[in-house]
Amino acid sequence: MGTVFSFDVRGGDPEAVRAALTEAVTGLHRVDEVFSTYREDSEISRLARGELTVEECDPDVAAVLALGEEASRVSDGWFSTSYEGRLDPTGIVKGWAIERAARLLAATAGVTGVSVNGGGDVQLLGVPGTERPWRVGIADPLRPGGLAAVISAAGTTELAVATSGTAERGAHIVDPRTGHSAVTDLVAVTVVAPTITWADCWATAAFAMGSREGLRWLEALPGVEALLITAGDEVRCTGGLAARLG
Repeated sequence: MGTVFSFDVRGGDPEAVRAALTEAVTGLHRVDEVFSTYREDSEISRLARGELTVEECDPDVAAVLALGEEASRVSDGWFSTSYEGRLDPTGIVKGWAIERAARLLAATAGVTGVSVNGGGDVQLLGVPGTERPWRVGIADPLRPGGLAAVISAAGTTELAVATSGTAERGAHIVDPRTGHSAVTDLVAVTVVAPTITWADCWATAAFAMGSREGLRWLEALPGVEALLITAGDEVRCTGGLAARLG
C-alpha cells in the first residue's frame, strides 16, 4: 500500500501472538495484491479495465465496494471510489485493512490491547495496561516534527484516529464534483471515531468539503470528533473533542 504498518500487541501467549501477527501481515500483503491500483495484474485494476466482474473477484472486493457506496451515501457524494474517472477504492481500503488486522490480533487468546498503525492512521482496541490509556499524537502539518494535539483513548476500548491532508503526500485528495484536486482552506483533517474504516473515509470527505462545511458535517455524525487545521494556522474542532485530548 506504499506505506509502513506497525503493531503493538499487549498480553497473550507469545507463540499465539506471533502466529496472529504472521496472519495479519500475510493478510495485508494479500490486500495489496488484490486492491493495488499500481499493479496492472491486481484484481481491482483488471476490474477497472473490464477484464473481471465483481463476482469473479475475491469476495473482499464486493465487501469493500459496498462500504465505499455507503461512505458516498453518508457523505452526500463527497467520498468516492473513483479517481480521474477510474475505479479506485484506495480511500477506503487502507482503513478497512488496518481495522481487520487489528481485530484479528485482538481476538488472539489472552491479548488485552492492540494498536495497528498504517501510515499514521491508527486503530486501537482494548487497553495498553491497567489504568493506562492509549495516546495518539497528531502531527502538526505546519510545523514538521511538532504535534498539533494528543488524543487519549481513556474511557473506551475501541478508538480510531485518521488524518487526511497535504503535509505528507501533497495535493492528492480529489473533489468528486470536478474530478480535480480539492481546493480548500484546509491542510489537515483528523477524525476520531470508533473504527478506522470510517474515520479514514470521513477525514477524506471532510477535507474535500473545506473547513466550514466539513466541520458542520462532522459535527452531525454520531460518535465522531474531529480537529481541522487551515492553511492560515487556524484550528477548528468539534464540540466534544476536548474530552479526547490528553
